[in-house]
Formats: sequence, C-alpha cells, structure tokens
Amino acid sequence: MKTITRADVAETIYEEVGLSRKDSSDILDMMLDEIVQELVKGNEVKLSSFGTFSLRSKKARSGRNPKTGVAAEISPRTVISFKPSQTMRKIINA
Repeated sequence: MKTITRADVAETIYEEVGLSRKDSSDILDMMLDEIVQELVKGNEVKLSSFGTFSLRSKKARSGRNPKTGVAAEISPRTVISFKPSQTMRKIINA
C-alpha cells in the first residue's frame, strides 16, 4: 500500500491539467485551506462524488493508558469526521 502525499496530488494536477508545478501546488493549497476554514467556522464540507467532512464533539470520558493500565481522564474535544459518498463507496467496493 502506498501513501499519497500532497506533492503527489500537486504533481498529478500538473500532469493532467497542464498548469505549472507552482500553480498546481497553489491550487491544491487553496482548496485544502478552504476546507479547513469552513470546518473552523463549523460548516460541513460536501464534495460531490467524494464525501462529506464534518465536525463532531466528543464528551469527556475515562480511559486507560494501554502501556501502564493506569486510568486517565480523556478531555472533551472536537474531531473531524469523513463520510464517503455513495459513488466513492461503489467505486472502492467494485
């Protein structure tokens, strides 16, 4: 299994669209920044045929340190959730 990096995606944009490498990288950065900014505002981000990014609030709970077994309080936090679209699910499960 290979990990795809931001540079790999920018390179694909460069090859497929024909923009310069810098422009391809800038477009990717702008797109990712826009997704982050919308999530910071508390909005969902829906990308057609891809999926939906949203925020979920998790309550405080007690847990354990897996190495020592010592009980620890896990603080409340906000996490990013991704739900793939039906189109993506069909493609992956084909």
